[in-house]
Amino acid sequence: MMRRMAYLLLIVEDPAQRATRTLAEGQAVYQRMVDFAQALKDEGKLLAVESLASQRDAQRVQLRGGRAQVLDGPFTEAKEMIGGFFLLDVATREQALAIAQACPAAEWATVEVRETGPCFL
Repeated sequence: MMRRMAYLLLIVEDPAQRATRTLAEGQAVYQRMVDFAQALKDEGKLLAVESLASQRDAQRVQLRGGRAQVLDGPFTEAKEMIGGFFLLDVATREQALAIAQACPAAEWATVEVRETGPCFL
């Protein structure tokens, strides 16, 4: 039996690009992503999926010198934001890359493919 691996597809997008769509266009794009996720789920390749809201209301937490610092968004220095993710269960990196290439978000964003694993490697 072939060992399965988990890969994360990160949807990396321009923070301003969502504002370029009408509500109807945004809903249509979102529905394409929902349909894509459902197809992956039906194939047994999807472990989890989420779309992320705008970083406008996001917060960043850092612990430095024993003190917590909370930074409120939006983060004007950010050239990109994570718009969502798919967590896949596939046998090979090539399968994960093929899924990333088929992802509708690749048309307007970058789909970054990362294998899960320990952070010390």
